[in-house]
Amino acid sequence: MTNPDTPDTALQPNQPKKKGLTRRQKRSLSRGVQYAVFVAAVIAFAVTADWDRLANQFAQADLAEQMFPEVITLALKNTVLYTVSGFAVGLVLGMVIALMRLSSVGPYRWLAGVYIEIFRGLPALLIFIFIGVAVPLAFPGTEIVGGTYGKVALALGLVAAAYMAETFRAGIQAIPKGQMEAARSLGFSHARAMISIILPQSLRVILPPLTNELVLLFKDSSLVLFLGVTLEERELSKFGRDLASQTANSTPILVAGLCYLLVTIPLGFVVRRMEAKAQEAVK
Repeated sequence: MTNPDTPDTALQPNQPKKKGLTRRQKRSLSRGVQYAVFVAAVIAFAVTADWDRLANQFAQADLAEQMFPEVITLALKNTVLYTVSGFAVGLVLGMVIALMRLSSVGPYRWLAGVYIEIFRGLPALLIFIFIGVAVPLAFPGTEIVGGTYGKVALALGLVAAAYMAETFRAGIQAIPKGQMEAARSLGFSHARAMISIILPQSLRVILPPLTNELVLLFKDSSLVLFLGVTLEERELSKFGRDLASQTANSTPILVAGLCYLLVTIPLGFVVRRMEAKAQEAVK
């Protein structure tokens, strides 16, 4: 009679052990191979790179010094102005389209759906060309208010509104319907309930993606160079490209890129913090 506490292996002393690596050993081996490949690639690049040439092309301190303060007071300032104006247009237009998308009136929903599909499907560059070339040809003598700034605000706003509308719609639909029903039972009109009850609550949901959209617009503002700008209207990409062409050196492009990162990295950090707080609130 066998003891029930005796392990099964004790009942089968001659059972052959499994050969090969365990799952943990395979993961460790895979991770080690990946580290080895990464280190080998870094060493290969460090050994084969022409560091003198790279330093000459990307690290000309005197050339970088010449870019200041205009790269900040002119190029970065214009980039921020283009971004903020486009974001403001997109915010207002996106909210209107989102409300149309949620409307009980069929034509409003269809029109909003068509707008979103069109402007989400077209490249932002094509929208800039349409605003800068097609509109003046189609409507001779018509000037967009604000000149280049107005054109950029309109182009960026049209593109951003399609994405923001879907963000607003998702945020509004994330609020339980009982909130609207409770507000209506207290005598609130639909519009007042939306403004006073629903939209403030949806802000917690939509703020991270809206901030993400702001980062995307900041980068898309570089497309302004396709509209044709004056020296005083240049943004970071145009500013760096012009100086790089004049000096046959890539340092201005590197400095312009660093200026972009000065804005996008803090914004990315803000987005991650807001997403983390939103997840904590859900828990």
